[in-house]
Amino acid sequence: MRWGVDGLTVRFGHRVALDAVSIDVEPGVIHAVIGGDGAGKSTLSRVLAGLGVGHDGTVRLPPQERIGYVPANGGTFRGLTVDENMAFVAAAHRLSRWRPRASMLLERAGIAPFGDRLSEQLSGGQRRKLAGSMALLARPELLVLDEVTTGVDPVSRMELWRQIASAAADGAAVVAATTYLDEAERAERVELLYEGRLLASGTPAALTRAIPGVVTDEPSPSDPATAWRQGRRWRQWHPGATGSSPHDATLEDAAIVYELRARRVHQ
Repeated sequence: MRWGVDGLTVRFGHRVALDAVSIDVEPGVIHAVIGGDGAGKSTLSRVLAGLGVGHDGTVRLPPQERIGYVPANGGTFRGLTVDENMAFVAAAHRLSRWRPRASMLLERAGIAPFGDRLSEQLSGGQRRKLAGSMALLARPELLVLDEVTTGVDPVSRMELWRQIASAAADGAAVVAATTYLDEAERAERVELLYEGRLLASGTPAALTRAIPGVVTDEPSPSDPATAWRQGRRWRQWHPGATGSSPHDATLEDAAIVYELRARRVHQ
């Protein structure tokens, strides 16, 4: 069964947060949702988490108890210990014989030694790993992660992605909103949102190959409005040109070009 949304439109007053977005989410596949601030990542995450956000269009989700969700902030009960957080989730889902799985998840996340420590006493990265473990305890069919790695150290980011990869390997459909494009390149599919609209969707390699126009590598920009830094050099986008972009073009280059093109269209 594929989950996802078809023609999803969400409005908050006069503001359109999502505009006719359609995404298919497949079991065992990691989908990375990228985009700048205000792109609609968190709104999409909340819809896919089944949080009752008012919308137009069709939403296809498993039963609520089969959805795991980690919000952008929080996801744990700060006044409970690590073990108590896991026990709370187990009770909420009426799970039996859950302790071996909880122990495995906490061990895999590297926080098993802190079972009697309050969540509020954990580091930011440890709290995010606890939140991920809680979301995975009930073996969700759909796992929704809203910027779960934002603000955590590189080692914790790596360990969180191990959790994410393990969930997909176990058959969960995973939707991970992220601001880190190097993380998005690890996903099987990428959805690029811009001002509530879906600009591009596909594998990281496909999006990079399909960059419109030509991107060149330059020592300095010829047009600052369509250029961006890449290390000590510059990338320059030539919208109407034909030819090949650099062999080392990245998903970041692709995302920037798609957004630049969207701005030009709507000017």
